Amino acid sequence: MTIQKLKKSLLLPAFALALTTGAFTAQAQNTLQDGVKMLQYERYESARKALAPLAGDARANYYLGLAELGAEDYNAARAAFAKFPDDAANIAGMAKLAFAQGDKANGNRLAEQAAGKATKKDVEPLRFAADAFLQGGDAQRAVDLYNKFLEKTDDPNVRVALGDAYLKLPGGAGQAMTAYEKAVAKDPSNSLAYSRIGSVWYAAKRYDLALENYGKAKEADKQNPLPYRDLSNAYFYSGSYQNARKNIEEYLKYSDRSPEDDQQYLNLLYLTKDYPATISKANELLASGKKSPGLYGMLAYSQLESKDAANALTNARLYLAMQKPNKLYPTDYMNMGRIMLLNNMTDSANYYYQMAAAKDTSANKSETYRKLAEAFKDAKDYPRSAEWYGRMIKEYPESPAIDYFWAGAMAYYSKDYPTAEKAFQAMETKYPDQPSATYWRGRVAAAMDEEGKAGLATPFYEKWLGTTAEKKDADLMQAYQYLTLYYYNKGDKAKMNTYLDKITTIEPDNGFAKQIKAASAKKK
Repeated sequence: MTIQKLKKSLLLPAFALALTTGAFTAQAQNTLQDGVKMLQYERYESARKALAPLAGDARANYYLGLAELGAEDYNAARAAFAKFPDDAANIAGMAKLAFAQGDKANGNRLAEQAAGKATKKDVEPLRFAADAFLQGGDAQRAVDLYNKFLEKTDDPNVRVALGDAYLKLPGGAGQAMTAYEKAVAKDPSNSLAYSRIGSVWYAAKRYDLALENYGKAKEADKQNPLPYRDLSNAYFYSGSYQNARKNIEEYLKYSDRSPEDDQQYLNLLYLTKDYPATISKANELLASGKKSPGLYGMLAYSQLESKDAANALTNARLYLAMQKPNKLYPTDYMNMGRIMLLNNMTDSANYYYQMAAAKDTSANKSETYRKLAEAFKDAKDYPRSAEWYGRMIKEYPESPAIDYFWAGAMAYYSKDYPTAEKAFQAMETKYPDQPSATYWRGRVAAAMDEEGKAGLATPFYEKWLGTTAEKKDADLMQAYQYLTLYYYNKGDKAKMNTYLDKITTIEPDNGFAKQIKAASAKKK
């Protein structure tokens, strides 16, 4: 299961609030303004509640339709816009709906129809049409209409929308910034404009200026959730998950908490390795009726990290049953393998690891192989660990020395001495500056010559002992004891005593040394 940042589409560019003269009381106007603000802040449910009582007015009805559209309730949006079929704003709303449903031809036709209702005295239709064209992907047409509108009326929210349109054009960031700056120059309390300026600076990697303007957006309107969301997304992309989590928690205080928001919060709980909180949140969402493959996957993988083997297995199986095959990634299969190992199902684990390797389309799969080998090593399934390490060094000879070492060591602990010998020989040849390869060639040879009669390990141990590499006492004892036994069997008492002395220097009361001395005296 991959974790991806939620992607919010700006269905609703920043827009000015146009009131029909005499249509509302002051209280109703405030309610309409509140509804429009909720739309700007992408709080669609809050916008619905504020605007529904005012839908008898064409303009309020248009904004209600936008709230339904933002919530992706296309039937409700269509019903709303259809109430005023001749009104320019509602015609533009129908255009937005057509674009949202992929009907570009009809969307363009309706947007042009809305723009055609503009007159010298009433240029509002230009703004509504521009908003529609921006959603439909014709940013240049939107720019033209916004600029035509601004020739008559300098509205800061329209300037924000103009900036959004410029951002969609190649090389338009500079003109977008100019539009946003003009918006805050005319309206210093325009929180939305500051949010946009912050995002432009962030894209330009001027993080100091991005943070400064996100801060201004918060100060201009503390109820604006967008700076927190944008900061969270920015930190998410940079891999700073703790900061991303901190900001999304602030965002959730002021937003309407869409399912995508909850999923992103769940992602960040997991990425910050707060597995108990991830499990609690996933169960909360499932209990509320939200059922998705990703929820079961996140729950299973958090239970995996918490060593809850049985529940991890149950939820992982639910995830695999629900998720589309083309949405399953190598990490999914690797985690399934780890869950199987946690449940002592090694054959099943190997099956999923094979799937992980097959699913990995990268040119170099060594990292995948290494993870699989390490998983089996941690589970003490040395033969399978050796298999994956061996596969890695065979397919990727440029693997580092440590991979060659583990390929040999895992084969050694599996008692597959010929394979271990090949791995350590390859390591010694490729990395001659690694004396441990020579030492382990001696260990492998000694394992194949336990009685020390053939002397298979002698050249390797003596070569290793002749190096200046730092040596552990335990390793020295392995070499000294084998060499003592070999020279005892050979009848070379001088060399035998040389290594006996080395053993007793490390461990004066060594049992092996006593046995050899006694056997040597008896033999004499």
